[in-house]
Amino acid sequence: MKNFKKKRLLVTGATGFLGTHLVQAFEKQEIPKKNIIPLSSKDDLRKRSVCKKVVRDIDIVIHLAGKVGGIGFNREKPGELFFDNLLMGVQLMEEARKANVEKFVAIGTICAYPKFTPVPFKEKNLWDGYPEETNAPYGLAKKMLLVQAQAYRTQYGFNAIYLLPVNLYGPGDNFDPKSSHVIPALIKKFVEAKEKDKKEVVVWGTGKPTREFLYVEDAARGIVLATRRYNKSDPVNLGAGFEISIKHLAELIKKLTGFKGKIIWDKSKPDGQPRRKLDTSRAKREFGFTAKTSFENGLKATLDWYKAK
Repeated sequence: MKNFKKKRLLVTGATGFLGTHLVQAFEKQEIPKKNIIPLSSKDDLRKRSVCKKVVRDIDIVIHLAGKVGGIGFNREKPGELFFDNLLMGVQLMEEARKANVEKFVAIGTICAYPKFTPVPFKEKNLWDGYPEETNAPYGLAKKMLLVQAQAYRTQYGFNAIYLLPVNLYGPGDNFDPKSSHVIPALIKKFVEAKEKDKKEVVVWGTGKPTREFLYVEDAARGIVLATRRYNKSDPVNLGAGFEISIKHLAELIKKLTGFKGKIIWDKSKPDGQPRRKLDTSRAKREFGFTAKTSFENGLKATLDWYKAK
């Protein structure tokens, strides 16, 4: 992209977990701070008039904002997750198109993949089945941004791209037990159990499912690279290219926190999708992205941040 450092960037969700790191990553590209426009917490993207307002005089939109949470949150609020995420994304892209925004970067979700996707997940498998039930309303709402992006490129020549980051973790993550994902939830449980000298920690599910995790700074770097270099309609995975079982993840966090008690598996709670691991070859081929942070180093940094806050 020509004159990238002079572009005006709107980053929705800029004050969130990924957004905070993404703004820092763009600043490292020597984009002036005045050109990176974070969405105000007062701006409700569910309102069409707000979407119209925030894209005015913007060159690039990076849409991160969304309502999101872990398995429990997904089970409790499926309607809100579907409606709010769909409405925000669809209206924002439409208003960006009408405002002649040069590029729209839509951040999707790994939850968009079918429940039983061959491992490693390839982008071509995205439409081969229905998502895991607890994630489906959120995953499908975000997936519609891919449909919209491709339709708008075909009809209007609108440059919209769609990225699929795997589960993120790192400093600044959400540690609220009502809405957190698995890594911050486990870190919080084990740290508190050690501090209170508890004898056991209860973890949801069987421990058998596998997950892939991408360090948030790596994810931010990948989004920057795609924003600068990628201009095609095909969706692109962003991941680290490995998988770890929830059982081994819990044991690793137990070791890193120094907790000496037992892990109890609550098998009455859902496991979620059986396996997750991405094929990350397209991101490497198209815009040179590969993850750099080792998983254990990333976990240590996340744990250190949590204990220090």
